[in-house]
Amino acid sequence: MKSRSGVWIEAWVHGDPRRVAYPTDSKGHFCGQKGTPNENKTILFYFNLFSCTSPSVVINLQCPTTQICVSKCPEKFLTYMEIQFTYRTNKNYWTYYSQFCKSTFVKPAKTLTQVLLDDDCPIAIFPSKPFLQRCFPDFSTKNGTLTVGNKTTFEDGSGKTRNAIELRAAANRVNKILDARTIGMKIFEDYATTWYWILLGLIIAMLLSWMFVILLRYIAGLLFWVFMVGVIGIIGYGIGHCYQEYCNLQGQPNSHLTVYDIGIQTDISMYFQLKQTWFTFMVILCLLEVFIILMLIFLRERIRISIALLKEGSKAIGYIPTTLVYPLLTFIFLSICISYWAVIAVYLATSGVPVYKVITPEGQCKHENTTCDPEIFNTTEIAKACPGAQCNFAFYGGKSLYHQYIPTFQIFNLFVFLWLINFVIALGQCALAGAFASYYWALKKPDDIPPYPLFTAFGRAIRYHTGSLAFGSLILASIQIFRIVLEYLDRHLKEAQNNISKFLQCCLKCCFWCLETVVKFLNRNAYIMIAIYGKNFCKSAREAFNLLMRNVLKVAVMDNVTDFVLILGKILVTGCIGVLAFLLFTQRLPTIIEGPTSLNYYWVPLLTVIIGSYLVAHGFFSVYAMCVDTIFICFLEDMERNDGSTERPYYMSQSLLKILNEPSMQTKKP
Repeated sequence: MKSRSGVWIEAWVHGDPRRVAYPTDSKGHFCGQKGTPNENKTILFYFNLFSCTSPSVVINLQCPTTQICVSKCPEKFLTYMEIQFTYRTNKNYWTYYSQFCKSTFVKPAKTLTQVLLDDDCPIAIFPSKPFLQRCFPDFSTKNGTLTVGNKTTFEDGSGKTRNAIELRAAANRVNKILDARTIGMKIFEDYATTWYWILLGLIIAMLLSWMFVILLRYIAGLLFWVFMVGVIGIIGYGIGHCYQEYCNLQGQPNSHLTVYDIGIQTDISMYFQLKQTWFTFMVILCLLEVFIILMLIFLRERIRISIALLKEGSKAIGYIPTTLVYPLLTFIFLSICISYWAVIAVYLATSGVPVYKVITPEGQCKHENTTCDPEIFNTTEIAKACPGAQCNFAFYGGKSLYHQYIPTFQIFNLFVFLWLINFVIALGQCALAGAFASYYWALKKPDDIPPYPLFTAFGRAIRYHTGSLAFGSLILASIQIFRIVLEYLDRHLKEAQNNISKFLQCCLKCCFWCLETVVKFLNRNAYIMIAIYGKNFCKSAREAFNLLMRNVLKVAVMDNVTDFVLILGKILVTGCIGVLAFLLFTQRLPTIIEGPTSLNYYWVPLLTVIIGSYLVAHGFFSVYAMCVDTIFICFLEDMERNDGSTERPYYMSQSLLKILNEPSMQTKKP
């Protein structure tokens, strides 16, 4: 953690988040920063917006035109030539115009050519509005015609007449961002109208998730067997359909041909005109049907045990309901980690001094994108060799040793972020496992369950098992950072890769994904063993692995049954809330309840409710999954350490004991 603190100190000393919060002019000065001459100038103004052709250029402050800080955007059409003409009769126009120049001038004495060469003032201004703290054209539509400040044409200051369409074409992508402003306002209005309905939907999703978890003790078996009967029925229908199509093709011309006879065809429907295709499908479905039926027959006892464990998990949560609140605590911890990582990343990204680059409007100068000094740029050879070139602020950086290692610091910051995220998840898993283990090993349920089991297990995990949890999280974070680096290299080296390197890259990504999945599974069970016995990570991981390998069939069945029930529960909760929200937001329940009217985009609150409901259900069912996994590990330990005799009775509940069908067995008596 000393290295983590070192990165934070370096980022704090060298970083400056104001570079993200404030726009920066061509000199690298912040607009609107307190205690500076630009304190009251919070908006960035572009001299010639026709030079800005994409939103990335504009927002990254690398548009090939001078940028200054102003207090407000222009509100009228004016050109420098008009100002020179009217200055003798009315000086108010020049007073207004001069606020958009780099420095204050007493009068517009310079010629238009000198203004263009010195780049002191814009040659024209037109009505604009601030957006993202930058002045953008005030586009509007009048009778189906695009206008700027209620005008369709205007002078650009160089003697040319421009129209609003040309300006929009010059900043086409910028205008898409401006359109996004309108969309954003409409979405905000929809949220302001429907926020209480969204909150009500999430509360109902929470209640449905809680009811589903509690009712699983009664309907887990019914859900599973109904689903399996449905699967068998669907496959049976598929077999019948394939047989019917096979019979219908009897006697049809060319139906006796094989796939090898017709070869590879772009029209896939040709394959469905062959008897061989439908016969192959029928054989595959028959084999699948037989396999499922045989699996259900030979694994029926293990399936019964799995269903009983699901019911036992529901019962455990009923006795320890506070565990359903724990995902909220995990969310708080994760939010703190994300915020901590983001702050350090911003400080690191804003470390450095202003760097200026040569930018030309046409981009045809050999000195394009080279470093320059704005103070002496006009006296250098570059300004003479590249007419119209400017030395504008580009980004923050430097050539010191610290600045060279900023990318390394960012990678290290990301690695520690992954480590912290995995540690928070591991802490939650260990705390929940300790609470549910206290339920299983209670002599008399629920009387012998210790008071505040979740709080006690959480405190025990913090006090005694922090090192083990951190070590397991470190292993997982190391694998994840390797995956991220591989993905980064793949994205940035795609054009330089040949087929062999692409194949190796794909294999590496697949291997690391499999490794991460396996490590997550092993860590999860290791944390359960840590919560039960209090041993270190390595011993707990080894014992958990050996225990699961000795009961590999039970593990496979248990995982599949649990996954099925949890997926079904998430679909059920999300689907019910989604249907109700759709009927409400589309005003199809007026006779029952009057929902919000005149929404701009009904799908915005609808998607929010659906995604939110899924996250709520996921939080509840993640607790339930941890409960089932913990009880399953305890059940396997109980089966191996005890034999049901009077000397070594089982700790399992009576419902689990009945499934074992051994009359001589008995549970532990207090």
